[in-house]
Amino acid sequence: MERPLSIRIRTALAVALVLGLGAGPLAPAPAMAATPRVQVTVSQLPGPNVKALEDALLGLPSPDATAALVRVGGHGSWHAGSGVHDLDSGRKALEGARFRAGSITKVVTSVIVLQLAAEGRVDLDDTVQRYLPNLLTDAFQPITVRQLLTFTSGLQPGSSLGPENAEGYENRFKTLTPEDVVAASVAKGPYQGPGEGPGRKQRYGNIDYTVLGLLIEKITGDSYAHQAQVRVFRTASMWHTSFPDGPDPRIHGAHNQGYQKLADGTVVDATEWNMSDRWAAGDMISTTADLEKFLFALFRGELVPQSLLDKEMFTVPDIKGAVMSAGLQRFDAGGGQILWLKTGERPGYSTLIAATRDLSRTLVYSVNAIDAKATTMNPVGERIVRAAFAPSAARP
Repeated sequence: MERPLSIRIRTALAVALVLGLGAGPLAPAPAMAATPRVQVTVSQLPGPNVKALEDALLGLPSPDATAALVRVGGHGSWHAGSGVHDLDSGRKALEGARFRAGSITKVVTSVIVLQLAAEGRVDLDDTVQRYLPNLLTDAFQPITVRQLLTFTSGLQPGSSLGPENAEGYENRFKTLTPEDVVAASVAKGPYQGPGEGPGRKQRYGNIDYTVLGLLIEKITGDSYAHQAQVRVFRTASMWHTSFPDGPDPRIHGAHNQGYQKLADGTVVDATEWNMSDRWAAGDMISTTADLEKFLFALFRGELVPQSLLDKEMFTVPDIKGAVMSAGLQRFDAGGGQILWLKTGERPGYSTLIAATRDLSRTLVYSVNAIDAKATTMNPVGERIVRAAFAPSAARP
C-alpha cells in the first residue's frame, strides 16, 4: 500500500519535534529478550555525539524494533549495530547485514533518469505519452517526465496485494507485476477536480516511479535492475546492493530477520516477501555502508552532473505544500540546518538516508521495526535522528 505524502509530512513533523527537543534522557523501552551490548566502531573524533548515539540504541530488542544498524559520517564517522539477529535465538544483530531499503530505491531511479537526461536520451519536459505510447488513455492530460520525478503527475495509486498488517501478509508470496500496477492506475483515470491537473499538486506515492521504471527500460532496451547495477551500484562501489530476481522473496546474503505486527497484535516473521510489485519504486536490497557510499557519490556529483543535480534533486517544485524534489525530501531542521533525505519502509525494515548538502553530517540507518509501515515515525528511528544531528561531544 502506498504511503501518501500527508503521512510523510507527519513523519517529518515528528522528526522536527525530535530535533527541537533538548538532550534530556529517554527512558529505554522494555526489552523483549536479553539485550546484547552495542557494537561500536569509532574512527575519529571530534565528530558525531557518540554518547547520544550509543544511548539511542539501548534497549533493543523492544516492542518497537528488534535491531538497528547505524552509520553517521561527514566530520568524523561512527557506525554501530544493536539488538538481535532474530527473536528465537537472541543472537546479536549482524552489523553489516543486508536489508530491504524500500522507497530509497526511488532515489536510484531518479538518478538513472537524470543520467539519461544528461546524455540527451530523455527530455524532462517531454511527455510520458511520447516515450510510452498507449500506456495512458485519452482521459489523461500530457504528463511530463519531470512531473513523474516530482510526484506531480496526477496519476492515482495502482493495485496492491493489501495492507502489510492484514491480507498483504497472507499474499506475500503472490506476484503483482509493475504492468499490473500501472494498468490498475490507468483504469482509475487521473485525479479529478479543481487544481488536480499535472504539475498542480504533489502526492507522494509509488505509481510515478513505477512508470519511470518502464520508461527506463523502454529508452535503454535493458532491464531496470541491470541499468541500476551498471549506472549506480558499480559507479558508487555498492557491492552489496541488488534487486531480487523477479518474485524471489528472499534476502540473499547475511541479514537480520524482519518482523511485522499484524492488525490483531500478532508478531510474524516478514523476512521473506515477494516485493516485485514495488520494483523501481521500492524493491532494492542494500547495506548501511553501501547507502552511505551512495549518499557521498550522489551529493558530490559523481552520479549526476552538478548542474542537473542542483536543479532537479536539490530544488523542490514551486507548488504549495511540496517537500519532495526528484527523489529527495527537503527538511528544515531549524537553526539554519537543511537536510535532504529519503525514507524507505518495507515489512520488517525501516530505513533512512539523510545529509546536509555539504556532507558535513550524514546519516544512514536501518531499523528492524515491528511495524515499519506505521503512520508515525518509529521511536528508535526518532532517537537515532536526534542523536545523529545533536551537537558533537568528545567521548569520555
